[in-house]
Amino acid sequence: MILVPALADIERRTTSNAERTVARLLRDVVGDPDSAAFHSVDLRSHAYKQQAEADFIVLWRGVVVVIEVKGGGVRKHDGVWYSVDRRGDWHKLAGSPMEQARSAAYALRDILQEEGVGWFAHEAIVITPDIDSPPNAVGWRPTHWLARDDMTSAGLGAALDRVVDNARAAPNGQKRARMGDLRTRMFGEFTRMPVIDAQRGAVIEEQNRATAGQARVLAALARNPRVLVYGGAGTGKSLVLVEAAKQEKDQGKSVLITFHSPALTRFFAPHVEGREIDLIPLEKLPADKSYDVVLVDEAQDMMTADAMDRIDAVIDGGRARGRWRMFLDPNNQAHVDGGYDDEVAELIADEAIAVDLDLNVRNTHAIVHVVQEYLGADIGDPGIVHGEKVQWHNAASDADITEADLLAKQIVADGANRADLWLISTTTDGPPSTSPGGFVLTSPKHAKGLEAEHVIVFDLPETYDEAGTAAFYVAVTRARVSLHIITSKDDKRGLQQLSKNRMMAK
Repeated sequence: MILVPALADIERRTTSNAERTVARLLRDVVGDPDSAAFHSVDLRSHAYKQQAEADFIVLWRGVVVVIEVKGGGVRKHDGVWYSVDRRGDWHKLAGSPMEQARSAAYALRDILQEEGVGWFAHEAIVITPDIDSPPNAVGWRPTHWLARDDMTSAGLGAALDRVVDNARAAPNGQKRARMGDLRTRMFGEFTRMPVIDAQRGAVIEEQNRATAGQARVLAALARNPRVLVYGGAGTGKSLVLVEAAKQEKDQGKSVLITFHSPALTRFFAPHVEGREIDLIPLEKLPADKSYDVVLVDEAQDMMTADAMDRIDAVIDGGRARGRWRMFLDPNNQAHVDGGYDDEVAELIADEAIAVDLDLNVRNTHAIVHVVQEYLGADIGDPGIVHGEKVQWHNAASDADITEADLLAKQIVADGANRADLWLISTTTDGPPSTSPGGFVLTSPKHAKGLEAEHVIVFDLPETYDEAGTAAFYVAVTRARVSLHIITSKDDKRGLQQLSKNRMMAK
C-alpha cells in the first residue's frame, strides 16, 4: 500500500511507537491496488485538523477508513477512558478512542461534502497494537477495534476487508464522490513537498504552501505504470519526482532516477539519502542491470532514439510494458543541452498517459511575467508566488562579468547570502566556476534543473535563435527570490525585437 508521507518520514517525525508499527504494517498490506494510507503528522497545524485528529486515513476498496491508533493499554473505569503507558501510569482521555475515530471521520465527511466532493462510504476503527484483545464491544462492531492478534500485514489487510464489507450504501439521490477525486484531495492535504530552507524568507514560505497543488500529479503517478509529466521551469517537476520515487521505494521496488546533466546529482542526493534509490546520469547507465521503476528528469534533453534505447534497457519489462515516469518541459530546452527528436517524442507520448503541472512554485510573479512577455513560454500560474520585482540594470558599457561582480557585491552588502547567489552568462556552456569577485559563475547548460535564491543574468544572447532563446529561458527561470538582468544597449534592442516578434506571431 502507498504511504503518504513515505515510511521513513513517518518514522522520523512521529513520536508514537504505535503509529510507527501501524505504518510499517500498512506499507506491506496487499490486496487493493488502488489503496493508499495517509498519515496525519503533517497536518497538525492545518485548519483541517482543528476537528479531524485521525492518525491514519486509508482508502480501501472504495471506502474511506479513519484509524485512531493508541499505544500502550486502554481502559475504561467508572465511565471514564484512560490510556496506560509502559510505566503503568494512567492518563485520562477526552473520550473513548472509538469516539475520537468517529469524530474525525464525521469531520472529514462534512469538510469534503461541503466542498462538493459528494457522498462517500466511511468507517472509523481503532487499533491498539499493544493489547491482547479490545475492550468489550459496546457501541461498536467487534470488527472495528483491532488488537495484537491483527498486527501482521496480512491480518491488517483481512481486517480492512471485514470493515469495508459492512460499509453503508449511498443514499438514494445523493451524488457519489469519485474515488479519484478523494485520492487527489488526500494527496493534496497530506503531502508536503520538500523545500530548500523554508524559513529564510516570505517568498519561500509561500512556495511551501503552494506545493499542495501538485497532488493531482502524485495521485496519477501512484495509479498508472507509465506517465509523462509536463511542466514549465519552476513548476516543481523534480520535487514531485522525488516524492514519487520515495513512494515507489516504499513498495519494495528497485528505483532509478536518471537525467542528462550530472549536476542534477547534487540536487537529488540530499532528498533520497539513505533510501537505496539509485541516482545515475544517462551516460553512466549500467548495461547489465534493470529496475522495477525508472524516473527520468529533464526528459526533453533525452528525446533521441539512442537515449531512449538506453533508458528502455534499464526498465524491467522495457518502456512498452515496464513502469516509468518521465518529467519534461514543453518549452523545449534541448538546444541548451541534450537532444530532441519530434518523432521520438511522439513515440514516447503514445506509450504513456500525460499529466500537467500548472502551478509555478519557484519563480515570483514578476519572473513569470518576464518569461511570458519575451518568450511566450508557459511556466505555470503566475499568481502563486509573490516577491521582488525583476531588477533590470543598465551596464555602463558591456554587460560582462565585471558588471555582474559589482552588482553581486552590492546584493550581498544589502543582506543576501553569498552562497545563495549565482551569476549566469547565457552565451557560455562551461561548468560552474568562481568569478573574479568570488561568486558562483555558471551557464544555462549546467544550471538546468537547479535553482538559487538570487540570480544575476548577464552576457545576453547576440541573437535569439533556438539556442539563444533556450539559453535565456533557462537562465531567467533559476531564481527563487530575486532576479537581476544586466543589459547593454544592444541587449535592450535585442529584447525589444524579441518581444515584438512574439507579439506579431500571435
